[in-house]
Amino acid sequence: MKLKNLSIFEFDDYSFNHPLGSYHQSSSYALFMAEQGYDYDLLGLVDEEDNILAASLILIKKLGMFTRYGYAPKGFLIDYYDKPLLKEFTKLLVKYYYKKNVAFIKVNPEISIGTMDYKNKRINYNNNKDIENILVDLHFKKLLSNNRFETKIPKFNAIQILKNTNLRTISKNTRNKINKSIRYGLSLEKGKREDIAILYEFIKNKKDHPINHYYNYYNSFIKNDEIDIFLVKINFEECLINLRERYEKELELNNKLTDKMMKQNKEENLRRKLMSDNNLNMYNESIGLATNYLAQNKEKYIAGAITIKYKNRVHILISGFDQEFKRFCPNYFLHYKLIEYYKDKFDFMDLNGITGDFSTDNPYKGLDEFKLGFNPVTFEYLGEYDFIVNEGLYRNMNESGQLATEFKRKEKITNQ
Repeated sequence: MKLKNLSIFEFDDYSFNHPLGSYHQSSSYALFMAEQGYDYDLLGLVDEEDNILAASLILIKKLGMFTRYGYAPKGFLIDYYDKPLLKEFTKLLVKYYYKKNVAFIKVNPEISIGTMDYKNKRINYNNNKDIENILVDLHFKKLLSNNRFETKIPKFNAIQILKNTNLRTISKNTRNKINKSIRYGLSLEKGKREDIAILYEFIKNKKDHPINHYYNYYNSFIKNDEIDIFLVKINFEECLINLRERYEKELELNNKLTDKMMKQNKEENLRRKLMSDNNLNMYNESIGLATNYLAQNKEKYIAGAITIKYKNRVHILISGFDQEFKRFCPNYFLHYKLIEYYKDKFDFMDLNGITGDFSTDNPYKGLDEFKLGFNPVTFEYLGEYDFIVNEGLYRNMNESGQLATEFKRKEKITNQ
């Protein structure tokens, strides 16, 4: 067996047909990361007859004057249970990259080791957890099992089974917010490359990426029709009609509750009256907001998302909304309409990261509850490992603080 530099066609074909194939292990992602300052290799382990037995996109980044590190996003395309094969592949990787001053290769295999049970606050582990021992035996350094967003790719992911999802399968709270958003005149539109400028206003504060980051994503993935842009629009005329109708109904209820309180000053009556007062204030403020915007424009974009399509799965790369219009629940509407849009052509939708933190002070609790409201299946993956190529270089990078600086990840907290 030997390592071989694969052509784009060879690599993409192998990755697409491999059980662990993902858009992170594709030539499109390699081209995107090249725009972010990485070099890359498309490597395959082949036998005497040139059959590919394993492969990986390896991204290479320079740290300092001479030292480099590698990154295999979503891990190698290999049977991790075949320890002799994995051992041979990694041995050849060491030989190949040692002379290139690569200290280590970071891997984060998309292999589920358990499913999350939020109701009982536990994770039900499976036999794939045994792969951890195989990796450690082969000189992979297991990193901390972080429960939030400390890693390059989230360790916990919420996966929506599209064909099983409808308004009856999601939580009551999520269903109510989706219905509310529909009544307020929201609609979903397919966007184009130039609409990234509109979308960027909703996502620019979520991550420290300039707008060119998303243009590069689009340019890299559009060649195979693997990327979509979506925008959510609000029609203020339709919104005002619905708001005024709901205001009148709430006002009628409020008057009845006032009369009831005067006759029976009970705590339950007071609670319902205060709730109705809050609803009236909300409708009144929303009417004012919609009226002001209608005087300027009939319609306005208030949310959007970028999705990546690969094999039978759609990935929500990023989404966001205008916080001024939070009361119209645009993010709930956006996610449900994406589910409806894709469910006939794809099997799964990756809602992106979620935390494995069950604590009450989890700052991402709102984000978790938003995604869990759609009733997805949530997986815990193997996590991140550093495969050591050069022990001395790796130790020096670690002790100097280079690694801590390079891989310090901060996910900004936003309200859903």
